[in-house]
Amino acid sequence: MTDQLVSMQERSLTIPRRISYAVGHFLNDLCASLWFTYLLIYYHSVLGFPSIYAGIMLLLGQIADGICTPLVGYGSDRTPGCAGYGKRKTWHLMGTICVLVTFPFIFNSCLVCNENTPYWASVLYFSPFIIIFQFGWATTQISHLSLIPELVSTENAKVELTAVRYAFTVIANMTVYALAWLLFHFQALQSSDPSIAENLGPVDIPIFRELALIVLGIGAVFSLIFHTGTRESGHAREVAVPEKEESEPLISSASQATVRPLLQWKHWLTEPSFYQVAFLYMCTRLVVNMSQTYISMFLTNSLLLPKHFIATIPLVMYVSGFVCSLVMRPVSKLIGINMTYLLGILLIIGFSSWVFVDEKIGELIYGAAALLGAGSATILVMSLSMTANLIGAQTQSGAFVYGAMSFTDKVANGVGVIIIQALQPCPVDKSTCCPACVWFYRDVMVVVTGCVALAAAVSLFTILIWPIRIRQSKGLKSL
Repeated sequence: MTDQLVSMQERSLTIPRRISYAVGHFLNDLCASLWFTYLLIYYHSVLGFPSIYAGIMLLLGQIADGICTPLVGYGSDRTPGCAGYGKRKTWHLMGTICVLVTFPFIFNSCLVCNENTPYWASVLYFSPFIIIFQFGWATTQISHLSLIPELVSTENAKVELTAVRYAFTVIANMTVYALAWLLFHFQALQSSDPSIAENLGPVDIPIFRELALIVLGIGAVFSLIFHTGTRESGHAREVAVPEKEESEPLISSASQATVRPLLQWKHWLTEPSFYQVAFLYMCTRLVVNMSQTYISMFLTNSLLLPKHFIATIPLVMYVSGFVCSLVMRPVSKLIGINMTYLLGILLIIGFSSWVFVDEKIGELIYGAAALLGAGSATILVMSLSMTANLIGAQTQSGAFVYGAMSFTDKVANGVGVIIIQALQPCPVDKSTCCPACVWFYRDVMVVVTGCVALAAAVSLFTILIWPIRIRQSKGLKSL
């Protein structure tokens, strides 16, 4: 028992192993960047789908992801690995294969359609690819997140590993936007028609198809690095033991040094802290994903900027997020996870206020985008760190917890998108933005950042009043 206790206390990773772990979500991050930033604008402005049908495509993916996520978490916790490979890495490999096989079909034209094909038939064509892709994406995400509390044990180590993971998320997004800018730039150089450089249309189908294929190739290489460089440990999943913290007495009785009860998935449903963290994580993902989804619409339809801005502005957001991730660990160590999260909320509210007040923001949107990027990076890393700390030593059911957290955000994002698309003021049969929607997307950006950030702040205050702890295990620390 003493050896197990020491192992739990001192479990950490070398720098090469941290990096090999962190790149394991790189393929997912590349695909997610394309999915959230460009899916709506691709199906609406490039393929010519009415806004409601474009929203249905994204909703279908989010529902599929939301359903698969807790099921994958449950299965990942209960099934052994394949041929001793490790259960998390086995699920990760299966998800990676699904993503690589299906994603190229999503950012392409319908291969069996023509100009007379109804939109509902096109939706049926793309649906299987979207569903299988989302299953693979969820499988890779949950298995990768579930490794955090198994690879490291201390709070600071979890924050650091999550920050390194997010740093590669930022690099993945920067890669996508840089590639998109280059493809748009080369297209403009090769065309004598200036309207091609300004407006999106069917001529851009090859651009998005090539972008999807390039990122899949890059992501496959990083997935290979993850599988060759990350070793899945087994001791943390089988035994849960007390973790000595500074807040615990230096001298404890023998009765206190007992094995913690192992919590299964159904036990988490009775824990109030589980729902606190789930709501906070849902709000965090709503801010991050919805702002990423509608930033392109906001730039092209509200600010009327050329189409290369849908690459440069998201790039600025993620550069600022990357810079922020570099100082996240010392800041969170100095002021704590909760206060660091609050700092990120304030940055996002600053972006929302700036966009709402300055109706002629123009190219000053670069500054506002930097605020949004830094704030989004901060709240995302801190919310993932809170989830890892909630799980603590209960790694045997960690995948279910991550799956349940992700389920809330996937469903909320999908419902949010379909509501916004249904409220879009242009006629349903129009594939272009009418005058009535010019400021509609500005209002969307204000609401999905500012108002949802306020809801996240309220959730954070409940955590400050009622700190996160697991009631069924005595002696667990609060965040």
